[in-house]
Amino acid sequence: MVNLDLRSLTLPVGIIRMFEVVLTCISFSLVASAGHVLSTHWDWCMFTWCFCCFFSLFILIMEFTRFSAKVPISWDDFTTAFAVLATLMCFTSSIIYPTFFTCPTCYRQIAATVSSLLCFGLYVGEVVLARLRPGGEISGFLSTVPGLLKILETLLACIIFTSLDPARFLFHPGLQWCVAVYSLCFIFALVIIFLTVGQLLSLFPFSFDKLLTVYNILATMMYMTAMVIWPLYSFENNPRPVPCSPCPWDNLVVVTFMTVINLVIYILDTIYSIKVVFFTLDEE
Repeated sequence: MVNLDLRSLTLPVGIIRMFEVVLTCISFSLVASAGHVLSTHWDWCMFTWCFCCFFSLFILIMEFTRFSAKVPISWDDFTTAFAVLATLMCFTSSIIYPTFFTCPTCYRQIAATVSSLLCFGLYVGEVVLARLRPGGEISGFLSTVPGLLKILETLLACIIFTSLDPARFLFHPGLQWCVAVYSLCFIFALVIIFLTVGQLLSLFPFSFDKLLTVYNILATMMYMTAMVIWPLYSFENNPRPVPCSPCPWDNLVVVTFMTVINLVIYILDTIYSIKVVFFTLDEE
């Protein structure tokens, strides 16, 4: 028998989630009605709004039916991690979509952008409310600094993937290495997130923190090579065409910029992991 929890819909976080569902639905509906565009940036924005709408609705249903108490994962950790991820995704989509697809007379596109910005604000509010829970702390790896950095690393990798042009790197070994770096680091970051949300860390016969430190060091070194190789071979004998507003050449700049930012995040993640493993443990 299903026990319904009406209170989950009347709490501030429940009300915010209902608005999130409505606004994300409005965003992708307006964009879909404006017509499909053959662009990975368009695909990313549509994926963002559909993804956020689905999981916000999923969380509402799970808490309304009280099934959330029966799932074998850290539910608070999952919802907080999703809220952070959705915040970042809506923020990037609210920048990418108007940059590439709006114009002064594109009213549906402008309305979709406004709706996306409102969604971003709502998800920020949900993250704030999560931090204001009793005790002021949230348990779980994904709500810690390393966990939040992992979420950010995967998000930036997704933005890189949306900007990659297979015709550019398909026959160039150096650029193929960069794509391999982005892909491997993305996959391992996702595996770490799934293991922590699924509470499977107890299956490891060794320290997860030490494993995470080793992974972060390797990922940082790999991203360092990509930071050098990608711009070196992407822009070699490849000046910005005229006109270009925007054009595929700009995607090379986006990948370069995101590579640098993700490298900085991996460095911070590595420093934090080393601090936790080699200094905090020694003090204990």
